[in-house]
Amino acid sequence: MKPRILELRKAVLDKNDEIARTLRARFEAAGVFVVNLVSSPGAGKTALLEETMRRMLERNWRVAAIVGDLATENDARRLARSGAPVRQIETGGLCHLEAELVARRLEGWALEELDFLFIENVGNLVCPSDYDLGEALRVVLLSTTEGEDKPNKYPPMFHSADVVVLTKMDLAAATDFDYAGAVANVRAIAPHAALFETSARTGEGIERWIEFLVARHWEAATAASAAPAR
Repeated sequence: MKPRILELRKAVLDKNDEIARTLRARFEAAGVFVVNLVSSPGAGKTALLEETMRRMLERNWRVAAIVGDLATENDARRLARSGAPVRQIETGGLCHLEAELVARRLEGWALEELDFLFIENVGNLVCPSDYDLGEALRVVLLSTTEGEDKPNKYPPMFHSADVVVLTKMDLAAATDFDYAGAVANVRAIAPHAALFETSARTGEGIERWIEFLVARHWEAATAASAAPAR
């Protein structure tokens, strides 16, 4: 049965990649910068995203979010408090978001009216590593409440990250978080990834994180404008 299972898995991933390529072209044409946030459950994706979007809206950036969960719209309602448009995807048991789910949820959304689209993936550090969503940036969160060895336990996810964000830094001392060990593990698995330290509760590192996002957005926009017409 193994060869058959592998063939099915390859077919699923090939289909996802094809849709993701179409999404990426659509995002780039609309000028919207898409960020896919991934973490284990409870690492602070929603808290980080809520504070990020709230501050970006205050600076007149046009931001929106898609939220993936197995069930409930709790995170979507919470993110909507920022004032940004938010859409929920309930996966019904699927442990990750797929490009097709994102494409469906975009129906009726004028992407050219957005600067940033954040995708909050399902809390999982295994399955999402295989599924491209057409994002410009893949961000993996590591909370100080989880322990410094998460990158070693889930190397494919961290290796696929463009950015690693250490969250809940205000709890680092209380949890005896091994900061040096965590950074060393991240650097060993994902030496290419940008690294940020944040606390959504105190605001630590949020401004630096937003400045990075804005800079990457401008880089993408500049590259798109300089590209020859097809």
